[in-house]
Amino acid sequence: MLGLQLPTDPRWAELIRQDLSELLTDHAWCEQKAASNAISMIVRHPELDELVAELTRIAQEELDHFRQVVEKIHARGWKLGPERKDNYVNELMQFVRKDGGREERLVDRLLFSAMIEARSCERFKVLTEEVDDAELREFYRELMISEAGHYTTFIGFARQFGGRVDVDQRWKDFLAYEAEVVARYGKAPTIHG
Repeated sequence: MLGLQLPTDPRWAELIRQDLSELLTDHAWCEQKAASNAISMIVRHPELDELVAELTRIAQEELDHFRQVVEKIHARGWKLGPERKDNYVNELMQFVRKDGGREERLVDRLLFSAMIEARSCERFKVLTEEVDDAELREFYRELMISEAGHYTTFIGFARQFGGRVDVDQRWKDFLAYEAEVVARYGKAPTIHG
């Protein structure tokens, strides 16, 4: 369904098992950034009522996920560490068009968002299989389902608002680019690391 061209390096599972505290802190900040991304698209496209309504719901859901991850951190006696830089996301952002028309830029931002949700979904699936903590395995199963829904929403909006943009070809381009990017990651106990 997700179309990812390169699966997560299996060695990543061992890294996250060794440092769940780092994983959870990084994950919390990923959720906060996902909420900010949704709000940013609302600010850029307030005239698209359906998009605004759905992205408002997604932003609220992402903030709720942030809260839930912070609760998981505190329940284990750990502290939420400082915000982490997400080099994977920053590299993906380089592929997003800064030129072209408003329609093309919106499609790229939606596909960028779909790409992050797809990879997060795939990583959460790995967590459901590899984390020793049964509570966290169930938590990540629920989040995997949520991320899949967000992925579908972003792809759907790209097609709905794509107009003259060949969204399917652009998505293939994103998938190919993402495979090159993700090949450099999987070496740190972070969601995209």
